[in-house]
Amino acid sequence: MCRTAVGDALRSVIHFTRDDSELLYLRKDLYGDDRRRALEVKASLVERERVGFSSDERYEPHAAGAGSDPALGDYEFTVRVFTDGFVCRVIVGDHGLLLTAEDLDVDRVEEVAVALRGLLATAYG
Repeated sequence: MCRTAVGDALRSVIHFTRDDSELLYLRKDLYGDDRRRALEVKASLVERERVGFSSDERYEPHAAGAGSDPALGDYEFTVRVFTDGFVCRVIVGDHGLLLTAEDLDVDRVEEVAVALRGLLATAYG
């Protein structure tokens, strides 16, 4: 689903829980197609994104930045933008997905994040 929606810009998709992670997709030209090495390299990213887990799925200021308003409602997704790409994190319950990609329109990121959230909710919600 992600590869179809994002196209060639998609770099990787990782499923993660509080204690484990699994590389679901890796673009063939990255890390010499060595999935184990890719997951090792991305381990610090996964660990950083685990901070988003909460017991009631409410937006937590410590997870998204000091001074945030917890009255914003239920968490939906996080996008981190970098000079050469972005990371999108979606968490439902105790399961999360990280998507990394290169240049992509912000509206497309939102569409993909909403779809991923639906998939997680169906599979694990």
